[in-house]
Parts: sequence; C-alpha cells; structure tokens
Amino acid sequence: MALQITAARPDPALLDLPWELPLESWPEKHLAALPRGISRHVVRFVKLSGRVLAVKEIKADIAAREYQMLRMLNRLDLPCVVPFGVVSGRETPDGSPLDACLITRHLQFSLPYRALFSQSLRPDTSTRLIDALAVLLVRLHLVGFWWGDVSLSNTLFRRDAGAFAAYLVDAETGELHQSLTAGQREHDLDIARVNIAGELMDLEAGGFLEAGVDPVDTSNRIVTRYTDLWTELTGLERFESGDRWRVDERIRRLNELGFDVDELAISTDIGGTTIQIQPKVVDAGHHSRRLLRLTGLDVEENQARRLLNDLDSYRADTDRQNDDEEIVAHDWLSKIYEPITRTVPRDLAGKLEPAELFHEVLEHRWYLSERAGRDIPIEDAIRDYVSTVLPSKPDEATVVGVDTVEMPVLAMFEDTADDDPRPAPRHQA
Repeated sequence: MALQITAARPDPALLDLPWELPLESWPEKHLAALPRGISRHVVRFVKLSGRVLAVKEIKADIAAREYQMLRMLNRLDLPCVVPFGVVSGRETPDGSPLDACLITRHLQFSLPYRALFSQSLRPDTSTRLIDALAVLLVRLHLVGFWWGDVSLSNTLFRRDAGAFAAYLVDAETGELHQSLTAGQREHDLDIARVNIAGELMDLEAGGFLEAGVDPVDTSNRIVTRYTDLWTELTGLERFESGDRWRVDERIRRLNELGFDVDELAISTDIGGTTIQIQPKVVDAGHHSRRLLRLTGLDVEENQARRLLNDLDSYRADTDRQNDDEEIVAHDWLSKIYEPITRTVPRDLAGKLEPAELFHEVLEHRWYLSERAGRDIPIEDAIRDYVSTVLPSKPDEATVVGVDTVEMPVLAMFEDTADDDPRPAPRHQA
C-alpha cells in the first residue's frame, strides 16, 4: 500500500519522517520534548520545518473522521487544536501494516492539566481549570457539538490574565448536530463530572493536588458553573413593559461574560403588559474582538479585557476621552504595550506570551506601588519584573522536562480499565 498524506497545506518535509516505524520507536532526533498527557494511543511531538506538531497513532478511519471534525470546529471558530493532516497506508520495511497518524499543530503556550499541577500554582488552580472547561463546554454545546469524552485530559489550557482558557484537543467521540437536546447536554456533563473526579483523584494520589480539595466536590463544580452560564446565555426572562431597560441590562451582562448577542427574541403578551426576551444567537469573544479591531492584537478573552482596561486608563490619563478611539488605541499600542513587551530579553521571551506578560507586569506594578506608597511607572515595573520574577518562571512556549505520562495513576482505574464501558480520558495534544 502506498503512503497517503491528506492535508490542506501539505509540507513536503512530512516525507522525511520515519513513517515506516511505529510511532513509539521514532528516533529522538525527530522529537520535541513536550509534556504528554495520559493516552490510550501513542502520542509524540515532532519538529518539522520550524514548527512543532502533535502526532497520534490511531486507526485510519478514526484519524480521518477526527481530522474532518477538527476542521469543522475550526471553521466554527471554536477553541480547539488545528488539524494538520492524516498519514495512512503506513507499512514497516517487511510489509507489516501500521496504524494511521493524525497530525495537529502544537498550541503554543498551552499545557495539559498534569503539567500545570507539576508547577507551583495558586491554591485555586483546580477550580479555575474547571471553570475554563465549563466555558468551553458551553461554547461547544451552543453550536451543537456533543463531545462524548469531556475531561481535563482531553483539554489544553492557556493562561488568560489570572484565569485559564480551555482548548479541545481530542474529538474522536464528538458529534456535530444542528442543536443538542437537554439529554445530550446532561450526558456530556455527567461524563465530565465522572472523568474529572477520577483525574483529580490521580493527582491526589501523586501528591499534586492542593491540600483540602475534595475531588468529588470539585468535579461537581463543572455542573454548577455550566448550568449558571447556560442559563444566562439562553434563558427566558420576563418583566413588565415599563422595565424595558432590562433588555439593555441583559445584553450588558452577556458582554461582561465575554459574549456578544447576535440575535435576541423579544415578544409581549396579548395585552402588551409583559415582555419576554431570550437570546437566540450568542457569540463568544466580545472583548477579544473589540481589542482586535482597535489594535490588531489577537489574545484570549480575559487578556483582552485587561488590556482594554489599561487602554481606557491610558485614555483618561492623557485626557483624550474625546479623541477617536482607534487613534488612541494605536498610540497606546506603540507607546505602552509594544515597548513593554519588547523589553523582555530574547532568552526569556518563551516564558509567557506577550499579552499574559503585560497582564503580569500590570499586577507587579500594582504590588510595587502598594509597597512604595506611590504610583510606580510601568517602565520601572517591567525592569523589576524581568530581573526578579520572570527568570524563575517555566518556559511555556515549548515546555520541556515534564513527561506527565510518568505521573502516578490510581491502581483502581488501571485494574478496571478493560472492564469499564465508560470512555477513558484520552489526551491527544
């Protein structure tokens, strides 16, 4: 059988990789040392033409289906890894068939949850990860995507101005529908709750979970967070006709949550005394779209919110509230944001992505000002941050030295894995 490569933009360098070898036997010279999650499949990161790709060895039909599903999710502008291609028709030199490989682009500055817990993190890390996963699940459900294997393991996380942003990395079991029933959504939530409890128990057994955290109670949080957000985004609201201001209030609440309202259904009763409203089409990314329009910066939602707040402060400090917003934004970008982010030495540039760095510098400036009892210029804050804080942070552009596959897993799950009909958490990265 001839080697077959399916890709939207195939790279000829793919032909240089040792496809005739099982993925687990690939030479080190082709591999990138990045953290891997627990997986029922063999997963490796490879270096190719200046980029890092994730390669997962699976059956050809599953690889083709997941590749197409990830392409559809990307077209819908959902947070997930970008598919690169599928390689099938693989054979060993003696003619023995090998499984196909699904290739995706590595998401820079992202980490699997186990690698995050191997670092020194804030005590509320587990709840912040679950909050991010709840937002991701709501976004997927809004477009009719049933995941079927929701877990921390099947998600990558990027820092987002003190919070996390979650990205789907495994769509093997996913299904895309016109819309989801309540039963389908509840099924996904139930899968999430069970999987997350098991993953947190794994961390607890290895001594990586923060003290005092109950894995089961924490896993139940995703149901609460999901339900609250889903209700706010889709729930029906009734009020008296004299309270029309509540229409604008509902839209502002959704904007604060990071969603734009593209379609809002408004109706009245027969007498016109009662009005009911219900969002019909909501779109995530309210703040990031505004920042992109003003500055060209494409960042996470909470990062955008923080940068926009600093832009508003700059506008007030320079007494330019009446100037054109786009002109002020251009000046802020060239005089504040870019000089600050460019201050970082080249050898430290991989520690944090620029928007997250800027957020941390603003936090550092606040601490310095509080300690000094006066306002500290941001230029002084970045110099102090680069010399005292940044060098001790891990390099998150391409994190090395943490092989999360070797972290302990509870024996109870290992012993029953073959008998458990529930899909086990997988991580493709």
